[in-house]
Amino acid sequence: MAERRALIIGASRGIGLGLAKELAARGWHVFASERRPGGALAEAAMGAAIDIVSADVTDSESLARLAKLIDERSLDVVLVNAGIIGGDHQQVEEASTDEVTHVMMTNAVGPARAAKRMLPLLRDGGTLAFMTSRMGSVADSSGGFDLYRMSKAAQNILARGIFEQNAKARGIAVLSLHPGWVQTEMGGAGATLSVAESVRGLADVLEREHGPGHRFLAHDGREIPW
Repeated sequence: MAERRALIIGASRGIGLGLAKELAARGWHVFASERRPGGALAEAAMGAAIDIVSADVTDSESLARLAKLIDERSLDVVLVNAGIIGGDHQQVEEASTDEVTHVMMTNAVGPARAAKRMLPLLRDGGTLAFMTSRMGSVADSSGGFDLYRMSKAAQNILARGIFEQNAKARGIAVLSLHPGWVQTEMGGAGATLSVAESVRGLADVLEREHGPGHRFLAHDGREIPW
């Protein structure tokens, strides 16, 4: 079997870093991006099939530079992993214009731009994945965390548009992935899943052949309602 190749945008820490290490351990060649040089990703790349690249989903020029580093149609998976929680208060009635702009650019607009820029690098029939959240589900929402929820719901609808307009014709699967409640800086120490548990499940999902379609999946492969 030919070596499988993945690009993870946002791999300097947490789930992105864990997934880069997990896929490399499974025999994948991983291009792993960071916004600025850091110790954790550099340490993970030592002796592993991980190439460190630079990218920022809110910086179009950095995405253009990244796209030139990788051959077209040479990747099996592109995963856009970018996310912030947004303002501490999380209430729309308290949100400033700057807070709304920041969370929407980082969690929705930036990932969509990155995905469109990286699509030519994916082979026909490959997988384009976004790290979203169950909190972006309209059908499964209890309210609260307004800024974060709206940004992930926006990411989901942009992902659907990318599938319909850009990916479907090439047989590319688009996945919106919920990693679970994970013990990261964002998830907190009280979360129910370790990074290792989450990324093992996510790697299993990414290794499957999904066929063309846009699906909202949890780390264990379960479907999540839109």
